[in-house]
Amino acid sequence: MIDLDPYRASFGLTEDGEAFTTPSSVLQPVRLAGRPAFLKVATVAEEAAGGRVMRWWAGRGAAAVLAVDGDALVLARATGLRELAGLSRSGAEGDDEATRILCRAARRLHAVTDRPLPEGLVTLPIWFRDLFDRAREHPDARGGILKRAAAIAVALLADPVDEVVLHGDLHHGNVLDFGRDGWLAIDPKHLIGDSGFDYANILCNPSASLALAPGRLKRQVEVIADSTGIDPHRMLRWTVAWGALSSCWGPSASPSDPASDSPSLRIARLAERLL
Repeated sequence: MIDLDPYRASFGLTEDGEAFTTPSSVLQPVRLAGRPAFLKVATVAEEAAGGRVMRWWAGRGAAAVLAVDGDALVLARATGLRELAGLSRSGAEGDDEATRILCRAARRLHAVTDRPLPEGLVTLPIWFRDLFDRAREHPDARGGILKRAAAIAVALLADPVDEVVLHGDLHHGNVLDFGRDGWLAIDPKHLIGDSGFDYANILCNPSASLALAPGRLKRQVEVIADSTGIDPHRMLRWTVAWGALSSCWGPSASPSDPASDSPSLRIARLAERLL
């Protein structure tokens, strides 16, 4: 594990819990002048790029960055007791409200346009290359869903509604309760593109069982459309594209094995049927 002592000394932090590692960073709960915070040191380039996006948002829709030293950040820590996954599991009305909260959080992030863009942003056509490559190499995989999803993605990317800095991984675990400051996002990717992309991941969360529950996808697409103004048909197309792309990243069996469908690909199939 990275030695955090120099960072704690440099930032003037006091420890408030044990440090821990993730596949992309080292974190520790700390206090900065008495304020609950996290010390986060990125260990991979993608996480460092996400940190630059957090700094760029400057607390507008995202957790505030309190201090910076290279790839090390001190982030405000969420101390609220509410959490969106539990709200979604509480019933249909709670699920609707969780989706609306996620949509409001995304819209706050997308509205930040008043400064030069952060460095290292990746465009959506590049982000979708894994789907395009997989569809080209295995055009008949899983009944052709990857090929059809790739075609939908190409059409969406050729006709963007807008171009904003995206969160890239918007879901129930990445928007947290910050008490008086409201619901704020953490852990973004480093993407730029059509805002509709950010909402598709909501529909694959907070769990496979809930996301795949009968009628849930159609209902939440309608909630997103009502909250954002995105056309429901377009939202379903983004869901097909995103679900297929996500399925290219997780552990799976042979691309030609239909029994190896990931939950995200099953969501893509549901969205395709609703189209």
